[in-house]
Amino acid sequence: MSTTTVDIRDAYFDLVRRRRLYGGLILLILVVLLVSGFGVANDRNAGGFLPGLPQVLDFPADVIAEAWERRAELPGHLVKFFPALIETINIAAVSTLIGGLIAVVLSTLSTRGLARWPRLIPVFRRTMDLMRAVPEIVIALVLIFVLGGGPVPAAIAIAFHTSGALGKLFSEVNENADLKPLEGLASVGANWSQRIAIGLIPQVAPNWLSYALLRFEINIRASAILGFVGAGGIGYELKNAISWGQGQFGQAAAIFLLLFLTIVAFDQLSSAVRHRLTHGAKA
Repeated sequence: MSTTTVDIRDAYFDLVRRRRLYGGLILLILVVLLVSGFGVANDRNAGGFLPGLPQVLDFPADVIAEAWERRAELPGHLVKFFPALIETINIAAVSTLIGGLIAVVLSTLSTRGLARWPRLIPVFRRTMDLMRAVPEIVIALVLIFVLGGGPVPAAIAIAFHTSGALGKLFSEVNENADLKPLEGLASVGANWSQRIAIGLIPQVAPNWLSYALLRFEINIRASAILGFVGAGGIGYELKNAISWGQGQFGQAAAIFLLLFLTIVAFDQLSSAVRHRLTHGAKA
């Protein structure tokens, strides 16, 4: 074996050892941060985590027990809260549609090779970062203070966050698009809007729609959660049912069941559509 080959082999093994060392150090730091963070959170909590761990299933057990005792009332509860479920789905659908349209604009303006104003790419990217960084519940609380309770603050809050999240995903899809059709359109005098509509969207539309459907599932859950802060929908009904305590757990169980069945149904539906879209795009 030549000296050069030996040197290359030694350098390779040295690089592998260093990578393992750095990986081990990073893992150790993460474990230390996790343990220390858990300790701080446990100390600041009203009660200890470990002492309360045996009681974690007490509340679900009470809900299930009472719901079983009053199982004859379950169909009536399902019918009663179905309109609130439709309101939650509508909030998710409207916010996904509005957020998706805004994301399309932001993604095309923040993608190299596609942006109409290349110098403003960092501005649009930081805008999307800001939209993703602010939680929906914070925006909803501010809007509820200004507009009052109801579905409108929830829809605006979710649409705002969706714009940033989908804008990031759409821009990554755009970066993998073939730019030759856009260059050909530019050579025959097409403007920026025409290049995007004719040269880009047919390439990326299946992936855009796939990500939008995935986001729609997330927004259904987010809409239900925002109901706890007064943003309407089935989450608001769930909050009321839980707040009343025993005697209303049958209603809470019905709401949980509606949410579970809805999320499962939309998950299966959107998964099938996404698989069809991506399979068709690959074909």
